[in-house]
Amino acid sequence: MKLFQSITAGLLFSLYIIFIPQTAFADLLPESWQQYQYMQAERDSEIYSLVGEHVIPVGQIKQGQVLNVFQADAEYYEFRFGNGTGFIAREDLSERKNPEAPRDNLGDLRKKSFQNLVTSRPVTVYSQADNQSTPVATLEENLRYPILNKQKDRLNQTWYEINLGDRLGYVSELDAELDNGIAVLTYHHILKNEENKRFRHTSTTTSDVAFSNQMAYLKQAGYTTLSMYQLEGYLNGTMNLPAKAVVLTFDDGLKSVYRYAYPVLKQNGQRATAFIISSRIKRHPQAWNPNGLQFTSISELREMQDVFDIQSHTHFLHRVSANKQPILFSRSYHNILFDFQHSRRALSQFNPHVQYLSYPFGGYNQKAMDAARDAGFHLAVTTVKGRVRMGDNPFALKRLYVLRTDSVQSMASLIANKPQPVPEKPDAGVVKVPAAAVK
Repeated sequence: MKLFQSITAGLLFSLYIIFIPQTAFADLLPESWQQYQYMQAERDSEIYSLVGEHVIPVGQIKQGQVLNVFQADAEYYEFRFGNGTGFIAREDLSERKNPEAPRDNLGDLRKKSFQNLVTSRPVTVYSQADNQSTPVATLEENLRYPILNKQKDRLNQTWYEINLGDRLGYVSELDAELDNGIAVLTYHHILKNEENKRFRHTSTTTSDVAFSNQMAYLKQAGYTTLSMYQLEGYLNGTMNLPAKAVVLTFDDGLKSVYRYAYPVLKQNGQRATAFIISSRIKRHPQAWNPNGLQFTSISELREMQDVFDIQSHTHFLHRVSANKQPILFSRSYHNILFDFQHSRRALSQFNPHVQYLSYPFGGYNQKAMDAARDAGFHLAVTTVKGRVRMGDNPFALKRLYVLRTDSVQSMASLIANKPQPVPEKPDAGVVKVPAAAVK
């Protein structure tokens, strides 16, 4: 517990120091704390890292193995772990008898990673691409970890080369999977079955029961719901995220999302992103009418912000032309840019960091992507079916739909890194609903 508190305090301090010039920051630290050094584990020792928003145990370093560490606090050392920082108690490390750095003849430690492995159970990290070699460490389940290289052993099995504390380690393909990307789920409109008279055959309308069961599954199965900021960190390789992770997005800003999705997500402790058409925000809440498409009000959006991150779905561009195509296709670059900028300004009353865009009706072209970048957006999502993978164009990200008629089992397969069955006995509080009830 003491180490956890010390690490948390250190993370808060590191948020502070990013605003201090590097030379000034160096003056704040004792001279002995200003450089990395390779140190040796005195015993099998727990290591920690910030994964998503939480500092958690992420594995063990084996006795006698070395890490390149930086003394950031009197209680712990820091080292490179995945796309972020690892932490180990100071008492678990000692000076090396042999000060030489671990071998890296091909310079792999300096490589940038473009692919991850994911762990579904604890896995062993070896010193060589051979399970008869010395175990270096273990990694816990539910981690994404960047891969530097792949190697074949004498049996033609693949090994994933990783950087753990500035030393090379190897994980067998038999122990971990390749990362197949993050599922970004798309929702629009949610209604009770008995009140859904006009939108029953609209694919973008989901029943409240189906949605509740889908969110219950995510919680029961241990999925983390990510923000778009975290998705950006994933694409940039600057953040450690869990293996079980999805992004929930809601387009348009409809009142039904406030009425039905918001309470479910809040109760489950889940987060989501609301892509809002900024010109359609209502000054005052409207009386509920399930037979029309109603939009959220200023007060409703403010209330939802403990769950929803407010982002842009444009200002005046959510319309179709006479030929039923997104009107964005017929607009000039400057017209699109102006609209994007207008939307960012309009939404700044809810969020000073409007950095993400959902194209209207999923329609985009090169002009739209250029305008999105120039307007200050960092990422933009489409309605093209697929997962978000490292190396994807940040202004043409794919998403996945979960339809009203889809079973929880089909959703589970859709979002899993590899298809897997849904547990037959959900935890207490998760209601199993007959198939007829979610149609």
